Amino acid sequence: MKEIQASKNPLIKELRKLHQKKHREEQGRYLLEGFHLVEEAARWGETLELILVTQRGLREWGSWLVRQGEESLYQVSDEVMRSLSDLPTPQGIMAVVSKKTQIITDFSGRWLLLDRVQDPGNVGTMVRTADAAGFAGVALGTGCADPYSTKVLRSMQGSNFHLPLVNVQLEQLIPQLQQLSIPVYGTELNVDAKPFQEVEVTADVALLMGNEGQGVAKDLLNITDFNLYIPIYGKAESLNVGVAAGILMYHFAGSL
Repeated sequence: MKEIQASKNPLIKELRKLHQKKHREEQGRYLLEGFHLVEEAARWGETLELILVTQRGLREWGSWLVRQGEESLYQVSDEVMRSLSDLPTPQGIMAVVSKKTQIITDFSGRWLLLDRVQDPGNVGTMVRTADAAGFAGVALGTGCADPYSTKVLRSMQGSNFHLPLVNVQLEQLIPQLQQLSIPVYGTELNVDAKPFQEVEVTADVALLMGNEGQGVAKDLLNITDFNLYIPIYGKAESLNVGVAAGILMYHFAGSL
């Protein structure tokens, strides 16, 4: 097992760059922090290039780490772990994971489409809910939070290893889905939209959720099959996008 004690170590300095999207894209890898997420990545066949662990982490997860193979294992000081982590109190384990290229040719089943959803917590929550509701995958349009950022990864809690996440141009994907007879439903607060309970539930469907402040872009709403709304019975002006997505996903998942 290799050891790194200084946060100025060249490898550590290179890994710190992975907190920036451009470097994640250039290097084709990302940081994953916390034992649950690292274990889940290994369980689902992700490529763990490196595993960095503190002395405390070795005591806690030593038997599991030994099974991963010592050639990729680095024992690091608490100082090094703090320099890499964006958590106030690091857990003591972190992995460098290779990014997978997701190419989807089959869009059957239920899909969640995200348009410019920028809050990491919202993106992560919706991916996790899509996983729980049995959706086939999540398509992220331009302007969404990067699913490989540490905040989104923590919010997804490993669901990103269970279903595909693809980056797409939604204005191109939506007509493709419609050509395959897959209905695409947008979401908006509009008198011309339909209450979601009135829409026929089908095995194949795509639900389009939009930006936290602006909703779904108008040009996308204009090309959907229908646009849906969730009735609000109290005085709130709107629902959080993650909550709204959960209501709609479970409606379409549970009604088949």
